[in-house]
Amino acid sequence: MEERLRNERCRTSMKGSVVSEAATAILAQIADGVLKPGDRLRSQKLADQLGVSRFPIGQAMRMLAERGVVVADPGRGFTVASDAPRLAGNLDKSQRDHLLSAVYFQVAEDRLNGTLPDRVSEQAMRDRYNLSRGQLTQLLNRIAAEGWAERRPGYGWSFSAVLTTPAALEQSYRLRMAIEPASLLEPDYALHPDVLKQCWETEERMLDGEIETLDADLLYERGIRFHEAIVGASQNSFFLDALKRVNRIRRLLVYRSLADRSRYWTQAAEHLEILKLIESGDLGFASEKLRAHLEGVMKNISNVRPLLEAGTRPGQESRTA
Repeated sequence: MEERLRNERCRTSMKGSVVSEAATAILAQIADGVLKPGDRLRSQKLADQLGVSRFPIGQAMRMLAERGVVVADPGRGFTVASDAPRLAGNLDKSQRDHLLSAVYFQVAEDRLNGTLPDRVSEQAMRDRYNLSRGQLTQLLNRIAAEGWAERRPGYGWSFSAVLTTPAALEQSYRLRMAIEPASLLEPDYALHPDVLKQCWETEERMLDGEIETLDADLLYERGIRFHEAIVGASQNSFFLDALKRVNRIRRLLVYRSLADRSRYWTQAAEHLEILKLIESGDLGFASEKLRAHLEGVMKNISNVRPLLEAGTRPGQESRTA
């Protein structure tokens, strides 16, 4: 019973609504063919699978009935509608994506806390995070693409230990300080005006308030796009490949550092200053400014070290500047 309650609290914090999560889980089973048109939905069975009480299951089924995914059968509960597979696949993609994003952050947190072992089977992952086979495949493919897990022979996966400490994150910034400013000094450097404009508009939106409102994924990706655009304009694929690799594998700790967003106001302003120098053709000064920018970011790691070492779950950061 204690384990079930603990799982329910965990899922609630990850999703924000047990009812929404239950609806998403039912949709996933329909989309994956586990539940088929005409199947009767058994509240207790679903409650046991999700580790929640029957009440949110009933609310979730009513929610799905309003969307035509299930049909109310007076006196017998709910059954899967004939058109449910198509609706489940198309109607609520954003909801399912949101759930996977929440689980992704939980996996990252479990790795950083050491509660998820270096090697784990797919079945253990499905049971631990209450995922369908399709959801788990999507999740693990993302993690593998980011470079912190790889498939083992059979059905198991191995997680990498890289960049799970603040010291490792600092090392990644030292690498970036070696290659990013140098990229601006490459003889064929040319940042396309359209790319420069996109970067500029992104930073202005950040300063207009998106620093406070973007979720962790989008906030991280915004920084990735800026720095990879700057380095990519060097026309030197070795610089860009090195940066992309380090960006993939450093994100675990970076997500935790997003709990303190106050520094992003300065960083966005510095990004705009670097873009202005590039636009004017002063690449030497832009290189110096980029190096100073990265040095400032690295120094700030010591200020957020408590967040990196423990405590704050990625993706659930403070909204105050």
